[in-house]
Amino acid sequence: MPTLLIRNAMVLVTMDAERREIPDGALFIRDNVIEAVGKTSELPHEADRVIDASGQVVLPGLVNTHHHLYQTLTRAVPAAQDAELFAWLKTLYPIWARMTPEAIYISALVGMAELMLSGCTTASDHLYIYPNGSRLDDEIKAAKEIGIRFHASRGSMSLGESKGGLPPDSVVEDEDDILRDSRRLIEEYHDPDRYSMLRITLAPCSPFSVTPELMRESAELARSYPGVRLHTHLAENDNDIAYSLERFGQRPGEYVESLGWVGDDVWHAHCVKLNDEEIGLFARTGTGVAHCPGSNMRLASGIAPIKKMLGAGVRVGIGVDGSASNDSSHLLAEARLAMLLQRVGGDPVGLTARQALEMATLGGAAVLGRDDIGSLEPGKAADVIGVDMGSVGFAGALHDPVAALLFCEPVNVTWSVINGRVVIEDGRLTTVELEPILERHNRIAREIVGG
Repeated sequence: MPTLLIRNAMVLVTMDAERREIPDGALFIRDNVIEAVGKTSELPHEADRVIDASGQVVLPGLVNTHHHLYQTLTRAVPAAQDAELFAWLKTLYPIWARMTPEAIYISALVGMAELMLSGCTTASDHLYIYPNGSRLDDEIKAAKEIGIRFHASRGSMSLGESKGGLPPDSVVEDEDDILRDSRRLIEEYHDPDRYSMLRITLAPCSPFSVTPELMRESAELARSYPGVRLHTHLAENDNDIAYSLERFGQRPGEYVESLGWVGDDVWHAHCVKLNDEEIGLFARTGTGVAHCPGSNMRLASGIAPIKKMLGAGVRVGIGVDGSASNDSSHLLAEARLAMLLQRVGGDPVGLTARQALEMATLGGAAVLGRDDIGSLEPGKAADVIGVDMGSVGFAGALHDPVAALLFCEPVNVTWSVINGRVVIEDGRLTTVELEPILERHNRIAREIVGG
């Protein structure tokens, strides 16, 4: 089996049980698994391939827990720039209804490329709209080509405006069709094994776009297969809370608990408006949260009580959210926002740099139900990134290079290894040629937004 040696790191951030940070660190990889971690002098001196990480911080690959990749096609759309969540959605639904399978595929490539260049090695995506023959398979094809570890969420919308939902009837699906396709995707693609590169999640979009029956039946279906998880949006803003109280007579936490949508196989995106009782519920049941600070700020949704969640023992990861509500897929930048946003209320240690990095690595792994990623330890998957600290943005910040990754300007990685494979080298993707992809993407984006 091929071997890879990464050596001479300025600091190697392990995220192991002791949270060791190793000066002059190194790690030795055999095939797709980490075999040894330590100081450079303690590890083998030769391998089939050697990466010299001098002047770099080496850390576990970052984990993105919530995204809508197709939205790279509709960034900064003028009519949606200054809207809150519900108005933003109603503006964009008709535009998204013009998408095609090619649009889904090419937008996934672009979003995944941006994630990977920013340090992401494992990504979850939530695709919930399937116009003009589009399928989740279109994203899965992109993930396999670009080489990212992928959790593909079969989202869905079934509750159109005529039945009291938010989306127009033209973009919703029949619930029997949704469940049938969900089963097909699980049986065709889902790999529950350790080091899996592809897993399927069932993800009805939100309480305001699906019925309680679909939520219950999706949970039952997911739990009939090993390792299939559940995901949805929850408690994102005040309108979300008002809709839940008016339609269901319950707060969002009570509602999802009544449907069986709590537990260590469930994670919810946003959760900006969870109250103390709901936070306690999530902590007791092992229910996870995908924190999306950039989107929450962009849509004026509020500040999620992340410090309180972490203090209660809730599993929390970081998500960039959709590229039409962020409008970025830079995961290291998102971790920085997470750190800063928890300080806005006046607490200078609302979230530390290392806590934010932990959320972006171990936290994300826990939310996705994985114990094989998120840290650099023997037996873990060989997902590792390196950041060059020699750029002007880090000048004068090397007193603490690990913290500098978040306190200073967000940068792209110098190299990235996913499942033992070098996918970024000298700051460039090795798996796809990005320039023609971007040209094709921007042409399709103009066609869709222009109608």
